[in-house]
Amino acid sequence: MGVVLAPQWLLPSFVRSVQGAGATASPDEVRAVGEDLIERWCGPGRHFHTLKHLTDVLARVDELAEETHEPELVRLAAWYHGAVFDAAERASYANRGGEDEVASAALARIQLESLGVPERGVARVSTLVIALTRHAQVAGDFDCAVLCDADLAMLAAEPQRYKAYLHEVREEYAHLPLEDYVRARVRILRKLLAREALFVSPLGSAWEEPARQNINAELHRLEKELALLEGARAHDESGSAVDGPSVVDGDGTPSAAPTGTSDPTTETSSEH
Repeated sequence: MGVVLAPQWLLPSFVRSVQGAGATASPDEVRAVGEDLIERWCGPGRHFHTLKHLTDVLARVDELAEETHEPELVRLAAWYHGAVFDAAERASYANRGGEDEVASAALARIQLESLGVPERGVARVSTLVIALTRHAQVAGDFDCAVLCDADLAMLAAEPQRYKAYLHEVREEYAHLPLEDYVRARVRILRKLLAREALFVSPLGSAWEEPARQNINAELHRLEKELALLEGARAHDESGSAVDGPSVVDGDGTPSAAPTGTSDPTTETSSEH
């Protein structure tokens, strides 16, 4: 079903990237792997880390492609960076987020090797995917910088899209209690703002100011929301009545999705 929902250009783009990376497999074999990846990106439990996120990252890579040395390998890393995803509580947003870069890199190795991509290219794609665990660019590694910047580009989205993005990520982690989620998100946003730069590629640096504006506005909202949640919990624990409408249900879970939340792909994969 995912292949049907995918843009018509997406699967041919994957085939071109794999062939550009030196694969020896037939086009049909390459397409079969591409279809498997599309199905993975359409899997259950995804609300932000969907096929749209994949196409957005690929589009951003294309915007920055002139700064890369091996653009097809960067594109393949984009294809694989969120191929393995699990937002279950054991992979909680507070610690890592749903994207499993290590497992995704292992999948890339298996599939690209099966398609006859040379070992050097396979290893490079794997390294790029794992680099997204903390968006840790290596000095002088322009391919890594472009991939990291493309993955974080949503932070610089126009306000309405950014708001939708926050809602989508919260939906992926709806099983987490609201206070736990907000506290984790506040920690993530503070880490992001403490960075000297969010984007390190020359072209990606244009996203720096709008991204910081979005993050600062979100952090301001969430700090106020967290103070309300902590105050409500303190009243509940002391047995005091809480004036006004309840922020959370009696079991401590959110009564509705919060308006201020975001994605686990920013500093770690949980720092989106």
